Amino acid sequence: MNKKTRFYQSINFKIALVFALLLMITLEIVGVIFVRQLEQQNLRQFKNQIQLGTYVDNEISEQLGKSNTTSANKQIQQIISDVNNTNITEIRVIDNKGTVRASSDLNEQSIVGQKTTDQAIKNVIYNSRSYQQVNYDQGNNNRYYISIIPLISTSGNSNSVVGALYVRANLESVYSNVNKITLIFFVAASFAIVVGLLLAIIISRAITRPIEEMKKQTMRIARGDYSGHVHVYGKDELGQLASAVNNLSVRVEEAQESTESEQRRLDSVLAHMTDGVIATDRRGRITIVNDMALDFLSADAEHTAGKSILDVLDIRTTYTLRELLENQDDIVLDFSTKTQDLILHASFALIQRESGFISGLVCVLHDVTEQQKIDQDRKQFVSNVSHELRTPLTSLKSYIEALTDGAWKDPKVAPQFLKVTQDETDRMIRMINDLLSLSRMDSGTAKLDLELINLNELFNHVLDRFDMILKTDDNPDKNYTIKREFTRRDLWVEVDTDKFQQVLDNLMNNAIKYSPDGGQITCRLLETHNHVILSVSDQGLGIPKKDLTHVFDRFYRVDKARSRAQGGTGLGLAISKEIISMHGGRIWVDSKEGRGSIFYISLPYEPIDEEDQWE
Repeated sequence: MNKKTRFYQSINFKIALVFALLLMITLEIVGVIFVRQLEQQNLRQFKNQIQLGTYVDNEISEQLGKSNTTSANKQIQQIISDVNNTNITEIRVIDNKGTVRASSDLNEQSIVGQKTTDQAIKNVIYNSRSYQQVNYDQGNNNRYYISIIPLISTSGNSNSVVGALYVRANLESVYSNVNKITLIFFVAASFAIVVGLLLAIIISRAITRPIEEMKKQTMRIARGDYSGHVHVYGKDELGQLASAVNNLSVRVEEAQESTESEQRRLDSVLAHMTDGVIATDRRGRITIVNDMALDFLSADAEHTAGKSILDVLDIRTTYTLRELLENQDDIVLDFSTKTQDLILHASFALIQRESGFISGLVCVLHDVTEQQKIDQDRKQFVSNVSHELRTPLTSLKSYIEALTDGAWKDPKVAPQFLKVTQDETDRMIRMINDLLSLSRMDSGTAKLDLELINLNELFNHVLDRFDMILKTDDNPDKNYTIKREFTRRDLWVEVDTDKFQQVLDNLMNNAIKYSPDGGQITCRLLETHNHVILSVSDQGLGIPKKDLTHVFDRFYRVDKARSRAQGGTGLGLAISKEIISMHGGRIWVDSKEGRGSIFYISLPYEPIDEEDQWE
């Protein structure tokens, strides 16, 4: 605000400029009209000066009517040569047949006796109408006035056209006079504009001096300095304005002190609140927002101020401002993203004056993300556990009731019922053990027993065990083969052997379970720059694209009926993910429906020398 105003930006210059522009425009308009009228008047006078007498026209017409053209041409040449007018450049006589009979220009005598090529002359002879035009000759940069009039024969009873009289006159003398007068007018107008501009600057300085003082005072008020006063020069409008500025300075100082006190208290309250607060005007535009609300909304105060609360909270499609003002219902806002979960509880209240006029709205945002997540996880866990335990318990109840009703006496049915009961009991025990393992991992009580192992040997050991199981399987429809693609270099990694074998067993079991027609299971082990990558791929049913992001969720099954039939609990991949995460690694899947699945495990790896290994 203290930046100095340049002269061309000041009101002094603007007043002078306006005055000069008005003067210039006035002089330009007057000049254009004056020059135009002067030009037309000079042209009229010039045209009158070059007009040939009527007797000349009559004599030429009489000669054109004679049959002896040679004698007539001499007479015509003599007539036009006797014309004494310095403004006329050339006089040319053409008969009604278009033949040039005479020319006053000695340099143009070669055209005498030839047909004229000037279309304007032909039109005059044909239409019996005069023709005038101003032409510009680019050869010598001169303007010429051309006049063509028809020659009428007065002999006899009929008035017939016997030819045309062509007169060309140089206009440079006319325009030279006009240009001289225009130059004089331009110089005088420029001098008047300069003098008027200087006078306007002097007068404007006297007018704007009180305004300049008031500007300085208002700038001091804006900076918070209320000590100065504006000098009152008189009782006119500027003097009254100066008095009003002085009164305003006092009033603003009092109001500023009161406002700053209230603002400090409000800022202190808003800054120390753990909830977000947003205040709006009666049209829903945001006027106040605290730091906590800005953090919740991932916004800044500059871009949020003035925006509608419906847009900031992203509720324009579900609520209107009238509904918020009339109902003030609490709503839950979900601002969760792929990288962050955020659920807010929004409460609304009206800002009302004593008269009942609604001047705005207050919204309080409370973070309920953890509460919502805990409630959701609890509901989901209870629902999943109840659902998973209900199936085997129902099966157990049915078979036990059947045995109680006498099925135990049947030597064929009783062993089958007892086997099913035992299988369902084992399944519930496995499920409970898995739940206990997940619970320990979630609570952080599960610990890893890390040891440096040769990952190649551990993976081979697990695969050898599955090779033995597949060889002893008597089912001819499931002829599985395990293909191994390992790096030749021994990879030594710190892992919990038991837990990591549990992960590998789970992946291999899934590959066998979901390859109903057998096929090849490919197991790979390779080394990258700082990771070890293990993969298990099958040629089974594959996983639909919509299920890929959920296969590691607890109790999630792609094919629920098939998983239960084969004794799955829906917790194997969830436990595997937790175990790999505890090792600082990552597990993911790549699959296409009908083409099999590939499960990957990535573990941190730092190559070590053989000497360091034995140490």
